[in-house]
Amino acid sequence: MKERKAASEADLEDIANDILRTYPESRVFAFYGSMGAGKTTLIKVLCHELGVKDIVQSPTFAIINEYLTPVGESIYHFDFYRIKKAEEAMDIGYEDYIYSGSYCFIEWPELIGGLLPPDAIKVYIEGDDVRTIRF
Repeated sequence: MKERKAASEADLEDIANDILRTYPESRVFAFYGSMGAGKTTLIKVLCHELGVKDIVQSPTFAIINEYLTPVGESIYHFDFYRIKKAEEAMDIGYEDYIYSGSYCFIEWPELIGGLLPPDAIKVYIEGDDVRTIRF
C-alpha cells in the first residue's frame, strides 16, 4: 500500500495521477475517511484528471452523480452517507453501475457492507491540514 501526503491542490493532482497510474485496469475505487477528510475533493481531482469538464460535487442527496469524459465515457460518483441499509444501494441499480466497466468512485463504502466488489481499490484519507492518503 502506498502512502502519500497532500498539503495542497497540486499535491492532490500528483496523487490522483499516481492512483490512476498504479491501478490502470481498475475501475472501482472506495474512499474511506471521516466527514470533511477530503474524499469529494480527491474524487473531483481524479475526475478532472480523467478529462471531466462538468462540476464535480458530492451526490449526498442524489446518492449518485454521472459525469462524462470528453469522449463520452461515464464516470459514476456515489455517496452512500445517507443510506440506512445496503439494500437501498441495490434499489438504485448499484450493480449495473459497478459492473459497467466505467470508473466508479464511492464515498462511504462501509455503509454498503459486502456489496463492494473484492477487487475495489481502497483509498484511505486521514488528517487535517496535511492529508495522509493511502491506496
